[in-house]
Amino acid sequence: MIISEKLNNDNKTKSMKVEIRIPDIAENVESGIVAGILVSEGDQVKEDQPVIEVETDKAATDIPSTHSGTVKEIRVKEGDEVKVGQVIMILETEEGEGEEEEEEEQQEEEQEEQEKEEAVEEVPEETEKESPEKPGAEDIPASPSVRRLARESGVDLHQVKGSGPGNRITEEDVKTAAGKKEKRELPGPAREEKATREAMSRIRQLTASRMKESWQQIPHVTQFDEADMTRMEEFRQQHKTEYEQQGGKLTVTAILLKVSAFALRRFPRFNASIDEQKEEIIYRQDFHIGVAVDTDRGLLVPVVRDVDQKPLGRLTVELSELAEKARNKKISSDDLQGGNFTISNLGGIGGTAFTPIVYSPQVAILGVSRAQYKQVYRNEAFEKRLILPLSLSYDHRVIDGAEGARFLRWMCQVLEDPFSLLK
Repeated sequence: MIISEKLNNDNKTKSMKVEIRIPDIAENVESGIVAGILVSEGDQVKEDQPVIEVETDKAATDIPSTHSGTVKEIRVKEGDEVKVGQVIMILETEEGEGEEEEEEEQQEEEQEEQEKEEAVEEVPEETEKESPEKPGAEDIPASPSVRRLARESGVDLHQVKGSGPGNRITEEDVKTAAGKKEKRELPGPAREEKATREAMSRIRQLTASRMKESWQQIPHVTQFDEADMTRMEEFRQQHKTEYEQQGGKLTVTAILLKVSAFALRRFPRFNASIDEQKEEIIYRQDFHIGVAVDTDRGLLVPVVRDVDQKPLGRLTVELSELAEKARNKKISSDDLQGGNFTISNLGGIGGTAFTPIVYSPQVAILGVSRAQYKQVYRNEAFEKRLILPLSLSYDHRVIDGAEGARFLRWMCQVLEDPFSLLK
């Protein structure tokens, strides 16, 4: 939005000041937190150059400049909450420098915002119908607001010495007396709190909110099983160089991504969601699978789309690219939406099993722990086999226990014998 125009008499060029606002970031995203300021006042910026980074519940997003010019004013700072449409920066276009001038429209907008923030509802003076104070309280030099504070704090004004003009009792006198009263009432010496505090990031706040909502609304059941990955690991070791040359990594997660797509097609109830208002189960016809990625900002779940239609080599490349973008704060909000099923692999860290929380509105999530070599009795003898622990959590409103067991057992059989897909 252009907020002023000025003609430069020296070179007859026009100087304009424009507002940079927060655009529509993503569907259902109304606000975010400023994660970083990428320019300074006085900097020259180009059109589409990122000027601030905003962190939402979906992702970290760079907000670009809509014009080329000089940064005249930055109206936000790191950590501020910003809303769609809010002015974050003022630019003077490169068409002319000119002198800075006061803009009536800008002043009116700023004054309006300030009035909204500073407006305080006027509260009429209370009529003291009953006073818990002792007889003669009306002779105590204290205003109604100070008397009210004393009542709320449990302070007897007769015991307070005023520090104001004419020994008038002030709010500070009441607060001091209240502090001494609390100290006298403590059963023992106050202990110093030995702890540090850290503000939750926007992603952590919204992850916590969604996980709490999912846990409270979805009746979870977790099914456990183990897959013999020995043959699959031999295949992975034999072909990993070939996939690396294509730009990807042949990881266990990539293999599970493909196997999960086959499983979802065979068991459509796991590729579904609930319409609670209509009391209907919605069966998805696409196969978009989210993969949990551990980042320094918290857990992000980029989505690999149409997994059933893509060869394993293509999936390894896409998975590597999405994980890299998530860790480097380059992931877009679109990359994090639309998943129908999720895989969370903690095998690289360790553990034998865990119970992942279903990511609403999905109805199932696959947890993967660290594979270990174990002695397994096969063909009348013990053999060293690579065993992969799997945990399947699902929404018991949609999926019964027997079906959950069949789904996970089928995935284990495919991992043990890939040719079973042809059966």
